[in-house]
Amino acid sequence: MGGVAMIWIWRIGGAIAFYTSIPIPRSWPLEFSGIARFATLVGMLIGTILGVMNWCLWSVGMPNFTRSSVIIALWVAITGGLHLDGAMDTADGLSVMDRDRRLEVMSDSVTGAFGAISAILILLLKTAAMSSLDPQHLWMAIAIPAWGRAGQLWAIWRYPYLKPTGKGAFHKAAIQSYKDVLPSLILLIALSGVQAALNPQQSIEILSLTLGWAAIAGGSAWWFNHQLGGHTGDTYGAVVEWTEAWSLVWAILIGNG
Repeated sequence: MGGVAMIWIWRIGGAIAFYTSIPIPRSWPLEFSGIARFATLVGMLIGTILGVMNWCLWSVGMPNFTRSSVIIALWVAITGGLHLDGAMDTADGLSVMDRDRRLEVMSDSVTGAFGAISAILILLLKTAAMSSLDPQHLWMAIAIPAWGRAGQLWAIWRYPYLKPTGKGAFHKAAIQSYKDVLPSLILLIALSGVQAALNPQQSIEILSLTLGWAAIAGGSAWWFNHQLGGHTGDTYGAVVEWTEAWSLVWAILIGNG
C-alpha cells in the first residue's frame, strides 16, 4: 500500500512539474504516466496561489485593474504559457480555410496574426473580469482554473486524438474511461457543495455558477472537436484557456464579482 501511495505522490509531483513552472526539488522522484488525472488538482493549486495573492494585493490597497494585471501575469508565469501557446497555435490553425492543412499550420512554431489576436483576447477577457472579481471569493479563484482543466480532461477522454505522436498523445493513452475523469468532477462538485453549505443563502447562485462552468468546459471541448474532428495537445491548451476566460466572465455575470 505504501508503494502505491508513493507512486501517486510521484505522479502528483510529475503533474505539477509538467503543467506549471512551480519549482520542484531535484531530489524528488517524479512519475509522468497518468498525470492528466491530476490536472484538475493542479488547477486548484494554481487557483489557490492566485486567489491568495489577489487577496493580499487587494488588502494593501492596490487598484483593481493594476491588481488584476499582476494576477494575470502571474497566472501566465505559473503555467509557463503552456496552455496559452496551445490556444495561439489552435487559432492559427483554425484561421486556415483548407481543413486538411490546419494541423500542419498548428505544428508551425511561428505565431501568426490570428494566434496573437487570440492571446490578446484571452488576456483581455481575463484581466477585465479579474478586476471585477471580489478578492474575498477565494473559492471562485480556486474553481475556475480547475474547471479549465476539467474541460481538458473531458476533451482527452471524449474525443479522438488527431496525431499518432505529440505532446498530448501520452495523455490520451492514460485517459481511457469515464472512471479517469469522474474523480475530478466529484472534486469540483464537492468544492461547490462545501461553499454552498457554508453560505446556504447563496446556494442558487453557486449552483448556477457550477452548472455554467461545467457547460463552458464541455462546450469548449466540443467546439474544438467540431472544428477539427478531434483534438491535439494544442487544442487541449485552448480548451483550458477559453474555459478559464469565459468562466471568469460567467462568474461576474452570475456572482457579480
